[in-house]
Parts: sequence; C-alpha cells; structure tokens
Amino acid sequence: MKMLKNKLFLLSPIIILAVVLIFGLTLAPSVKPVPKDLPVTIVNKDAGVDVPGQGMMRMGDKIAGMIGENAPAESPVKWITAGSEEEVMRGLNNQEYYAALIIPEDFSEKQVSLQTPMPSSPEMSILINQGMNPLAANVTSQVLNGVVDQINQNLRTQLLEGFEKQEGTLTASQASLLVSPITKTVTNVNEIGDNHMNGNAPVSLFQPLWMASIAGAVILFFVINKLSITSRNEAIGARFIQVLAGMVLALFAGFGLAWIVELLGVDIPQFTDTALFLSIAFFSFFAMISAVLSWLGIRGIPIFVLILFFGAPLLAMAPEFMSSFYRDWVYSWLPMRFMVEGLRELFFFGKGLNWNSPTIVLASIGAVSLVVLIASVFKPSKNRDVSAQAGG
Repeated sequence: MKMLKNKLFLLSPIIILAVVLIFGLTLAPSVKPVPKDLPVTIVNKDAGVDVPGQGMMRMGDKIAGMIGENAPAESPVKWITAGSEEEVMRGLNNQEYYAALIIPEDFSEKQVSLQTPMPSSPEMSILINQGMNPLAANVTSQVLNGVVDQINQNLRTQLLEGFEKQEGTLTASQASLLVSPITKTVTNVNEIGDNHMNGNAPVSLFQPLWMASIAGAVILFFVINKLSITSRNEAIGARFIQVLAGMVLALFAGFGLAWIVELLGVDIPQFTDTALFLSIAFFSFFAMISAVLSWLGIRGIPIFVLILFFGAPLLAMAPEFMSSFYRDWVYSWLPMRFMVEGLRELFFFGKGLNWNSPTIVLASIGAVSLVVLIASVFKPSKNRDVSAQAGG
C-alpha cells in the first residue's frame, strides 16, 4: 500500500511522541511546587516593661530574635525586619511582602500581667497580603499562624511552671488565659473579594485576550498578503493601516472583554481603567505577533502557541514557588506576566491606570514590535522584485 510508504505516515508516531513530550513539559511547574523565600516582614514595636527585681524585660525582642535565628532551613518564608507599621503597610501595598507579623508596643507589659491576679492577654497582629498572590497568601498565613501557636505553647508551658513554683491558686482569669495566652488577630489586606474568581481573575483574563490578539494578527496578516503591493511606499502604507486597524481591534478587545466578564459576575472595580489596560495589553501582544509573522510568515504561530501553554501554568504561581530555571529563564521573559501584574494592581490594590512598571513594559514591547514590523517592509519581496525588473 502507498500509505505505508508515505514518510509522514511512518514518522507520525515520532511526531505524536514529540508533541506529547513538549506539551507534557508544560505541566512541570505545577508538579509539587515548593515555596522558598517568600518575603514576610516582622515589626517589633514592643516598648518593654520594668519588672521590680528583674529589670527591663523586652519579650518582643526575644520573640523577634527567636523567629529570625531559629527559623528552620526548610522554612518557606524569608523574614525581613521592618522599622515601623507604616513601613510594613507601604511594603504590602507595593507588593514587597506576602504577609507581616506585628508585635505591639504593650506586648511585654501584658505578658508580665499574666502572672498577676488581673491578667491581660498580649496580642499579635498578622497581616496577609491576599491580593499579591492567593496561593502564597495561604502558605504565609499557615506559617504565621503556626509561629504564633508555637509561641503560645511555649508561653503556656512557662506560665504553668511558674505557677507550680509559686504553689498559688489560679484566678478564673488566669486559668482561662492559659489555654491561649497570646491573642492573634488575622487581617487580610488588599483583599481579593468575593467576585474575583478566588483571586484568579487577572490570570483568567489572559487567555481570551492572548487568543484574540493571535486571531487579530493572523487575520490582518492574511489581508496584507492578499494585497497586490508593487512598491515600498505601498507596503509602508499597508503597514500603517495594519497598525491603525490593530488599535481599533485593541479597543474592541479590551472593552469587550471587560464588559463580558462583568456580565458574568466578575467585579471590576475600575471598569474604564481596566478596559483601557486590557486594550494596551492586546495591542502590545498584537504588535509582537504581527512583527514575528511579518518576518517568519504563518510559521511563527507555533511560537505563540508554545508561549501560551508554557506560560499559562506559571501566571497563577508566585515566583517563589518556581524552580530557578522556570523563574529566571521562562517566567522572567513572559510578556503576559506584565498584563497579569497590572491587572492585580487594578483589581486588588486600588490603583488606577497609570504609567507603572507593567504599563511601561507592555508599551515598550509594543513600540519595539512596531519598529520590527515596519522594518519588514525593507526585506526582499518577490512582487516588488518582479515589478522592478519589469520597469527596468
């Protein structure tokens, strides 16, 4: 049979295996992601207390030192000391920390009171930067709650030993506080809200916009290729029309996607700013894809399909969950991560559309891509070469 002699038919098992291997590798970042060095800040405001016969006691310093020095090597967090609560809030709002632990000014005073007839429970505050990354927020929340629980357990043991030595009778207040001597308050800052796809709205918006940008670039690529262009001036004019058409498509895509997801029940806090940012992201992707197509032709499309499959699993992860290879050589180069970062600022950090880092990067990608796209006019063209020979 002729079919059995066909080279493509004989190579089909190898081709299928190659496709399975390539796209199977896209699952690698999601297999047992291990967080490492998640930045968490601690601020110690404890003023200490002067105990008669014992001098000044600063339990906050002791706890802060214990947390920093005795943290296990396999701990998923990296402790960073902050000087004030204001510094902590700035860091959380600027997405520098995933969480914070705050020891208040009266911590030592209240801890000493636990051994008196009128005890007052010392407090610790845990702040979780929920909007920065939901997965990382959950991990840091578990770590910080575990830290406070461990401190509670150690303090409870010390108190019991002290009461045994005193051989006194516990008051009802003292007995009740022994269960949990330290009160912890957990607060989510930059919250993800109830209608943001569990915090994944910025990532979920990427795929439809990316596919739309590929579709728009391919459509205009075929339109340009079908034109009978016989001079460089005509080619330049066609490119400018292509760019203008891309801008119009960007507005349709940005406002259309924002309208659809809002219709589906997703809460978009700043509709116009979000729609305009999506338009900027679309045009950046459109220009990049169009530039590649202008030089490689339709053969360039697999590049962007691979970027989609390799990039999508990484977008929902914090960089600290990735291996060094994916973090440094894949994630750092993904153009769509800047779209996701910009959307996070719009959705969860109350920042409107501004000339921030994600916007600057997307605009730069678009600008460089436009230069590459226009430069493709100067590559050799069969139609123009034939026309020039005929004219000669």
